[in-house]
Amino acid sequence: MARLLRTGLNAGGDPPRVVGGKGVYFELSDGRRVLDGSNTGGPLGHGHPRMIEALREAAALPMVSEGWAWKGRDQAAEDFFEIGLSGEESWAGAVRFCLSGSEANDMALSLSQALTGRQAIATRERAYHGIVGLSRDVTVQPHWHGGLAAPGATRLPFPNAPVHVLPPPENAAWIHPLEARRREAEPLPVTLAAMAPKLAETAAVILDYTQGGYYHDPDYQDAMATATRDAGALWIADEVVTGLGRSGRPFAFQAGQSRPDIVTLGKGLGGGMVAVAAIVLSHEVLDRMKGAAWQNYGTLRGHPMTMAAVSAYLRIMRDEALLQRVAAHETRFRARLSEIAQRHPAVARVAGQGLHWTIELHGPSWKQWLADTPESPIASQVAGRALELGAVIGTSGEQTSLFLAPPLVMSEAEAETLLSILDEALLVADRAHNA
Repeated sequence: MARLLRTGLNAGGDPPRVVGGKGVYFELSDGRRVLDGSNTGGPLGHGHPRMIEALREAAALPMVSEGWAWKGRDQAAEDFFEIGLSGEESWAGAVRFCLSGSEANDMALSLSQALTGRQAIATRERAYHGIVGLSRDVTVQPHWHGGLAAPGATRLPFPNAPVHVLPPPENAAWIHPLEARRREAEPLPVTLAAMAPKLAETAAVILDYTQGGYYHDPDYQDAMATATRDAGALWIADEVVTGLGRSGRPFAFQAGQSRPDIVTLGKGLGGGMVAVAAIVLSHEVLDRMKGAAWQNYGTLRGHPMTMAAVSAYLRIMRDEALLQRVAAHETRFRARLSEIAQRHPAVARVAGQGLHWTIELHGPSWKQWLADTPESPIASQVAGRALELGAVIGTSGEQTSLFLAPPLVMSEAEAETLLSILDEALLVADRAHNA
């Protein structure tokens, strides 16, 4: 009798049993070694020697809660500003460490409510920001809400706050479009003007950079930032996935001219070795907090083990020139995925940046929560075939979406192997589409 309550994104099949890992490979219980092609939490792959050394040393340190000062926490903050936020000191004021991206977003949103005196919050269509509190409320994709999926009777939990859903960047340039030509859409400023009354009631607009396969351009970000500030709301940049490397720059928002009021991070911040997240507040937000205490405390936030991991990852990112490596991979992935998409009629859309790419297949809308169906979704079938061929390719929990997010340390040869496996695995989707 299994005692572990499990879940997974590949509905309709059991996940592979991992028994080890080294570099960009997983080791499975059946003896196979497969490429890790989709793991946003593992920027350094598995078993990086410098991360192991840092954590081995930190294991001898005392357990210190967030309420106690700790030199390693101070050092992690200094490393974060010196390496991760180099050149951004004019707007970035301070960083606070926490446990997960979901928690970071919930803390950022509740702080925004306290600062503005407003309850409502806004997010972009098809967004994902977490599974707790307010971060769950601004998660638009229904299958992420912690509900119950049962045949004919899916049930969602009740929300905590009013949420306004803003338009996605429909006129963004995909490398492989959803239709034969780019869809016509209203200019973004016109669309946002129609949202102005709702933004005037909003505490914060939270914007991510990958979810639902939307990788918006700098103009979208800057227009959204302007409309948000004009409405007296705060802008939160959710960089839980993209922060510190995956977008090919320290932060995805740096592609635009605007700068956030608050930034949230997670996933790769701990180098894939510990669970850790962070919140960055601008100088302006810090000024608004003068004379007040942020009444928010966590026993395990800023733990010495996690702080050692943060410092180690930041230094590895700098010393091994990971940003430059990701930028080179982006060029390769963009060209190869464009070729692959043209060959496969089942592919509806491909988009991405850095080392995060979405391959969306034709099929049911993402708005339909179909995790309660007995058949395996087409995306899961493709992922299953990829695993047979030697690579782990992820799905987003939807029926039709696959994503690639390999370790940032992946070599050119390993990247080509991953892309070739995807190419062959997509034949499964082509057969279903043609049928």
